[in-house]
Amino acid sequence: MTIHVEPKAVNFASQINSIPAIQSVAGAAEKLSLETYIIGGFVRDLILNRPSKDIDFVCVGSGIELAQEVAHRLEEKQVTIFKNFGTANIKHFDFELEFVGARKESYRSDSRKPIVEDGSLQDDQQRRDFTINALAISLNKNTYGELLDPFGGVTHLSEKILKTPLAPDVTFSDDPLRMMRAVRFAAQLNFDIDADTFESIGRNKERLKIVSMERVSDELNKIILSPVPSYGFKLLFQSGLLKEFFPEMIALHGVEYQDNKAHKDNFYHTLQVLDNVAKVSTDLWLRWAAILHDIAKPATKRFDKEVGWTFHGHEDKGARMVPGIFRRMKLPMNEKMDFVQKLVRLHLRPIALVKEVTDSAVRRLLFEAGNDADALMQLCRADITSKNSEKVAKYLRNFETVQQKMIEVEAKDQVRNFQPPIDGDEIMSIFEIAPGRIIGDIKDQIKEAILEGSIKNNRDEAFGLMMKIAAERGLKQKVNQ
Repeated sequence: MTIHVEPKAVNFASQINSIPAIQSVAGAAEKLSLETYIIGGFVRDLILNRPSKDIDFVCVGSGIELAQEVAHRLEEKQVTIFKNFGTANIKHFDFELEFVGARKESYRSDSRKPIVEDGSLQDDQQRRDFTINALAISLNKNTYGELLDPFGGVTHLSEKILKTPLAPDVTFSDDPLRMMRAVRFAAQLNFDIDADTFESIGRNKERLKIVSMERVSDELNKIILSPVPSYGFKLLFQSGLLKEFFPEMIALHGVEYQDNKAHKDNFYHTLQVLDNVAKVSTDLWLRWAAILHDIAKPATKRFDKEVGWTFHGHEDKGARMVPGIFRRMKLPMNEKMDFVQKLVRLHLRPIALVKEVTDSAVRRLLFEAGNDADALMQLCRADITSKNSEKVAKYLRNFETVQQKMIEVEAKDQVRNFQPPIDGDEIMSIFEIAPGRIIGDIKDQIKEAILEGSIKNNRDEAFGLMMKIAAERGLKQKVNQ
């Protein structure tokens, strides 16, 4: 990425004129005599030639008043106003238009909520997190389209580096979430963090405690969704930020030796798996499954003199750890968590099938994985991180065999997410018996028979087995059934 922009010479009038909403804002600002600018990420992305649908406007005066006039011009009835913050938002087609009055801020040591006062454009620019986000484009008649870059943000874009407008200790102490944002922008843009700025993150990392977990997790998820998420995690680890909110992942780091035998560094292995998943899927929760698939290895690590280091049961214990991690990190406690938990619990099963691909084992895996079987196989392929290319190729060929067998078995037996062809209500009706354990036992025996391949997954064979089980238990069919 090469940037050729001279801040004092560049005019973006032609680019911004192609967006009618921006012209409406300029017209509204002129009518209200409000000095107004586009500021922040949209300007940065315009220079980087990145698509952006979020446009922030700052005016010297009332951002709410400006938003209301713009909504009138755009014929948008809905203006979301945050009166306490002096901001307003308009959704216009694909665009999110954000309006705020220029302000200066000061902070208390125990809070990231600022004391806000009206200010100038310069005040507003210096309160921004990074120089590349302090860029502004004028919408004022005499300077329309001109770029204002008081902190060298364009130069930093060309150098692919993140720096703060003010001294980094001031910027990060004021709003500690900016430390997470530094890592997030570095990961998304593939930028470096300036050395002084990065050292400041290390000095101020404990300030992250005053930030809500929801905000931290929001930034973390954006890092996870970046093109090469391991880069962001390495920055979080090296800066000390990761330890502040994700100690379970820190515990994966390191290699232990005994009797000249060592295990792999599970922290860096996890990052490789995450990157491998990122190459084939943009699914956030599949990426979370990659992050957590070995999370219980530290807790299950044992040394055996014969075989070396073992992590028996780490998949089951890891699955049990998932809800606690999700709850603490304010991640959704719903089907997204269930998906991650399932993949963590099952991630070793396809590897075991490589040794012996039986129909019965494949049916059981399909039954347990259900609609997530394909995602599970993506995770398992990503989990092959050996530096031995021949070994990797061999495992991938084996997985292809397993996956082909899964396709064949599913086409033949249709066991993915299946329910036994005969349900409990029908069993009670046929034999005139009340609800009880015997109903579940009959259903389980039918299910096991289907999974083992003893009977086919259809009603006739299931009914026949049910009658056989009933006879063995002394159950009699209701008359006239």
